[in-house]
Amino acid sequence: MNRHEMAGRPGGEARLRYLDADFQVMSPGTFVRCAITGKPIPLAELRYWNVDTQEAYLDAAAAYTAFKAYEAQKKKG
Repeated sequence: MNRHEMAGRPGGEARLRYLDADFQVMSPGTFVRCAITGKPIPLAELRYWNVDTQEAYLDAAAAYTAFKAYEAQKKKG
């Protein structure tokens, strides 16, 4: 998805399907929420997500925090 495809989208929270190198908009909006911080992430600035958990992250630090928790959970079974 590029910036032109996001132009004119209604405000509010979007619902996305996270893919390996891209995402698919399931419900239009201008942002998603970080799974760690709860802060809104404008779609144009979304860079970090986990395909397995279908979660978005605000930045690399939040993504790393989620990664550590995800790996610990996988080890528990």
